[in-house]
Amino acid sequence: MRYFRRRTRRSYRRVRRRTKNDIYQYNLHKECARALVHKRLEHWNQFYGFVYKRVSIKDTCSRWGSCSDLGNLNFNYRIVFLPIELVDYLIVHELCHLSELNHSQSFWELVSRTIPEYRTHEATLRTVGIDSYTPGKLGYNATHIHC
Repeated sequence: MRYFRRRTRRSYRRVRRRTKNDIYQYNLHKECARALVHKRLEHWNQFYGFVYKRVSIKDTCSRWGSCSDLGNLNFNYRIVFLPIELVDYLIVHELCHLSELNHSQSFWELVSRTIPEYRTHEATLRTVGIDSYTPGKLGYNATHIHC
């Protein structure tokens, strides 16, 4: 994977250079990921009842998802390649950030109400990494696509 350095205010940061194949894969799977995320958000938010604003599907280099303090939820398009139990963990994780914007004990208690085996899922995601679920890369398994 090629990286180049982008100058930020005080230092340099590594940024992944997107190839044509990266852009093609993102455009190919983005709407599928959006449909999956909205479907699973509706399902899990029945339990929590949180209010969120915008849901975005992005091609991030190192994050599966994020939540802003404005209530916006962001997810990586590669979520469509994950097994459904990992998708559910990511959805619940980001939903719980709407209540707790940190990883405190109360945050993990919120997560464990619906996903009691969250530690296993978190460890799995850390172990495999995002690049393992990129089409055309080593380790990619197309059997989990949810479209």
